[in-house]
Amino acid sequence: MQPLDIIRKYYTLDSLAGQSLLIHSQLVRDKALAIAMRHAEMDLDISFIKEAAMLHDIGIFLTNAPDIGCFGEYPYICHGYLGADLLRKEGLPRHALVCERHTGTGLTIEMIQEKHLPLPLRDMQPVTLEEKLIAFADKFYSKSNLTREKKISKIRAEMLFHGADSAARFDEWCRLFL
Repeated sequence: MQPLDIIRKYYTLDSLAGQSLLIHSQLVRDKALAIAMRHAEMDLDISFIKEAAMLHDIGIFLTNAPDIGCFGEYPYICHGYLGADLLRKEGLPRHALVCERHTGTGLTIEMIQEKHLPLPLRDMQPVTLEEKLIAFADKFYSKSNLTREKKISKIRAEMLFHGADSAARFDEWCRLFL
């Protein structure tokens, strides 16, 4: 399976949305792979990480995020589960889980209810080490500022804004992966 073949089904690569997705995904992939290589003891699935990191944001075109060239009908927070639906249709259920579970440090049913998020009411937290690693690497890069890697202190502050549980999960991932 070639991630670029799937991306090309939904994006024109030289468009703003295509470039936002492609550059961001490559940065996330490279960060995740660098961490995976430092942690051979975790026995991570490197091929899967390469593919899933490239596809984790495939659903952004379905959302309304004009600053990155996306003019869909859904709020941006929906891109994970929308991308998961696309990848399930592509026959990639394991990759779909990465899409669905990478937002923040994962979304619990309680978070979805408390914040009245327009999401399916199900647990969307990363479960496997590969899912956690890709979600972790994703936190370091924004699609609206593609060239700068965020500092851990900034990411932690962003996670804390979303709740102590999110910040605690991020801290756990720092201990695990750094």
